[in-house]
Amino acid sequence: MRVKYVIGVLVILGALAYLIFGGLGQNLVYFLTPSEYLEGQARYGDRPVRLGGLVKPGTVRYDKDQLELRFVLTDGVAEVPVVHKGTPPGMFKEGQGVVVEGRFRGGTFQGTNLLVKHSETYQPPKEGYTPEEVRKLIEEAK
Repeated sequence: MRVKYVIGVLVILGALAYLIFGGLGQNLVYFLTPSEYLEGQARYGDRPVRLGGLVKPGTVRYDKDQLELRFVLTDGVAEVPVVHKGTPPGMFKEGQGVVVEGRFRGGTFQGTNLLVKHSETYQPPKEGYTPEEVRKLIEEAK
């Protein structure tokens, strides 16, 4: 009976060790600023990363036909051009904080997911507003 418990514990410990040291390392997604990436480009290679910074004003270009969003992400020191395929979030705008998940390819960051920083405060519409008035308020906030 005791041998079965020892074997069971060893199997569980082996599986945990593999998850922690083996499989986990390949699935890590690093968070970087543009400066950090440019300092260590060779280290990250073709690995998926999260690139965080501010959208540089005047650089946002969106092609509605191709669903392609292009902008420059900056941390105030370095800048990285970003291309994202798909519809951008409704709250995406210039000068705001954003985290882009993706990979670097040919000097451009190819984004697969956009995470946009927004206000944490929720203000419900005032009592008596019609759905059309609420929609208008939402559009004005963009």
